[in-house]
Amino acid sequence: MLLGDVMALVPEPTNTSWPFPFTPQDWEQTPPAVQAYLRTVRDALGQLQDRVETLEARLKQNSTTSSQPPAADSPYKKPRRRTPSTTPRKAGGKPGHPGHRQALLPPTTIQALRPERCACGNTTFALTTPYHTHQVLELPPIAMEVTHWVLHQGWCPDCGRWSTAQVPAEHATGYGPRFSALMGELAGAYGNGRRIVQTFCASVLQVPISLGAIQKVLDRVAQAITPHYTAIATQVRHAVGNYIDETPWFLTHTLQWLWVMVSDAAALYMMHPRRSKEAFAALSDDWAGILVSAGYGVYRHWVQARQTCLAHLIRSARGLAARDNPDLAACGTWALAELQRLCPMATAPPTGGEWRAWYARLWKLIDQYHDRQDDAGKFARRLLREMDSLWIFLAQQGVEPTNNRAERALRFGVLWRKRSLGTASDKGNHWVERILSLKETCRLHARATYTVLVDAITPFFHGQQPDLSWINEG
Repeated sequence: MLLGDVMALVPEPTNTSWPFPFTPQDWEQTPPAVQAYLRTVRDALGQLQDRVETLEARLKQNSTTSSQPPAADSPYKKPRRRTPSTTPRKAGGKPGHPGHRQALLPPTTIQALRPERCACGNTTFALTTPYHTHQVLELPPIAMEVTHWVLHQGWCPDCGRWSTAQVPAEHATGYGPRFSALMGELAGAYGNGRRIVQTFCASVLQVPISLGAIQKVLDRVAQAITPHYTAIATQVRHAVGNYIDETPWFLTHTLQWLWVMVSDAAALYMMHPRRSKEAFAALSDDWAGILVSAGYGVYRHWVQARQTCLAHLIRSARGLAARDNPDLAACGTWALAELQRLCPMATAPPTGGEWRAWYARLWKLIDQYHDRQDDAGKFARRLLREMDSLWIFLAQQGVEPTNNRAERALRFGVLWRKRSLGTASDKGNHWVERILSLKETCRLHARATYTVLVDAITPFFHGQQPDLSWINEG
């Protein structure tokens, strides 16, 4: 017997219709204790039915209907890509798409080629002019520069003691700035493990190096970019607007959180043991600008202007629209349509009439579902809570309607965590914070991370301060 059939067997005596397999007189003759028990059973069955419907909806969730990442989607339930019924679309750039050809680099060698013979057989040409340059790129044979500092000692005839020469401080580590920067690039900017760096050095550079030596090099790289990390923090905390997000991290299998705060010109990463108000305060410090974030409760209490991520709301509405319950699906479909109309207003601002019509429809949606106790009511109340944060991007130029910028900035950290399973010490956490902040900030400034690392390590070896002026640009 179906759950609905069981519930139907327990009626309220005041119903005007009586579609049950017993008469109202039979119900009236049922002892009151049995009636009370059956009503309790009916209420429990109703709760169970709601719970089953909620759990089934949760099982159907994916990255398009919830906040879970695409990597968590089942590989057997990937949506099929829509293709025309005729010939499938060819891969690559389409007609009208601007090409991106290989740039001509400054040549190290130029070879001039002239035609040997005309198609008519003539071998003498009155005029030759260049018409095309064909570029060939090749690595030169890789040979490390190896310098042996031969230290001498001398006997002093006056005091009878030996005096020894000392290695210059800038060469004391045994690994130069470019080689140290390369290992920092491999391990940090690309998130490779120490053994992969070791294999690369042995295979490509023909340099045997121990894991311990690699770790010491990375420790020095982390120290060299500490001034950059401080400058990035200052730059981010003076920005007009910031995009903030967080993701789990593990320190020796203990849950921690990797936070990020991204502006137009810099990105600050921070490790913290908690996902809390205290962690958010440590990240933002004295910053007081426009916050773009998801709907996490800590963010909702931001005292300044806040733009909530519309992409999160759209995914929640899409999940509600996919529910089996027709009332929930109707609410989700309506909300999805209105939110999807709001996002394009970032690039195509609405007219006064369009905005008033959209605003009226949104309020009608909230008013219709606000008092319900199901998921439709929860979503309507969520929209009401976020009302003042839905359209900050329309009033403040440069603010985006979604938090995609912070989520993209965290993506590399998520992949690093999945490969390495986190870090093993606080020193490792500091390395991740600093190299990720430098990497993303370099990307925002269109700068090569390797060049910046070399420029950071070179003055560090000489006991000097690096050039940080580029961080404040833009």
